[in-house]
Amino acid sequence: MKFCMASEEEILAGKTTDVYFLRAEEVLTAKGVNPEVVAEVSTTRSGWAVLAGLEDVAHLLEGRAVDVYAMPEGTIFYPYEPVLQIEGRYLEFARYETAILGFLCHESGIATKAARIKLLAGDVPVISFGTRRQHPAISAMIERCAYLGGMDGVSCVAGAERIGITAAGTMPHSLIICFGEQEAAWSAFDEVIAREVPRICLCDTYCDEKEEAIAAANTLDDALFAVRLDTPSSRRGDFRQIIEEVRWELDIRGYKNVGIFVSGGIDEAEVLALRDIVAGFGVGTSVANARCIDFALDIVEKEGSPCAKRGKRGGKKQVYRRKGEIGEDKDIIALAKEEPPVDVDIEPLLKPMIIGGEIVDDFSFSLDEARARVKAQLRQMQQA
Repeated sequence: MKFCMASEEEILAGKTTDVYFLRAEEVLTAKGVNPEVVAEVSTTRSGWAVLAGLEDVAHLLEGRAVDVYAMPEGTIFYPYEPVLQIEGRYLEFARYETAILGFLCHESGIATKAARIKLLAGDVPVISFGTRRQHPAISAMIERCAYLGGMDGVSCVAGAERIGITAAGTMPHSLIICFGEQEAAWSAFDEVIAREVPRICLCDTYCDEKEEAIAAANTLDDALFAVRLDTPSSRRGDFRQIIEEVRWELDIRGYKNVGIFVSGGIDEAEVLALRDIVAGFGVGTSVANARCIDFALDIVEKEGSPCAKRGKRGGKKQVYRRKGEIGEDKDIIALAKEEPPVDVDIEPLLKPMIIGGEIVDDFSFSLDEARARVKAQLRQMQQA
């Protein structure tokens, strides 16, 4: 392979595991020990998060003699709630723990950060710009999770194609530098690029943002949809003041319909501070490089009896939630063998994903359904 990355064949063969699982396999096999267990994935991290990565886990465990139950992808969950359960002989899935956690931890982290950004942005569009901050082999995964988490578009072509949408973006500084002057680059973009692509001119390459924004408006006139400010932090100062100046100068010249799109180091604080004055955000590093969700996979039942290491809660569990309600204090965690709560509006969150090695969850529309699920839950959180 020319690129330093694990192949699909290596992942499916369990070679992306930690070596101690292979040593555990060797010992257990030699001693004839292979108990029937229930293992659960959960986190003790405080606050809410969005579950993602289930389809990858399903394909990883497909064909193994296991049953898997999981919360639907896009579910907002809380600490100590099991989001996924595996039932079967331990050696059926032991070596896959590393990859299972890798899928869930990384993908849920990106989806969670995207959801937090979008929750703050409200109706202001947010585009994922972050694949340049990560290995290109995972660019499609990054964009899928960002979109699942509620972002309104993605810039990476491969990512957009994989999830079935059109890539969104503006223009790079290199285009302007190649032409040598801003007006020539903006005009060429307008002449060449298909009309359905919004004309968003980058306005911070050589001169003051205000000066370039005025020039862009004068150059493209009614064709101009927005200006983009990508001001680096070393030159930014008070970014809101810069935006307000640009807004003022565009307005007094009759360009009130021209939006201002901002990018460059945007995170939750910037979204909160600027959402009332901008027409859109390009968010990169903070989402693509989001902190992962520190899930752990732990055996909680062996041969039908509860068991767990210290710090974990033994016994196979179920999580119940009342329809239309969301909140850490509203979910009910109970042993799966107990009678469920008597309430027609309460439903179990852990649902069959794999039974006897066969995928029973329909992932054909999983992204659209998961994205809609995230958005509905965010609305519920806003109303709570």
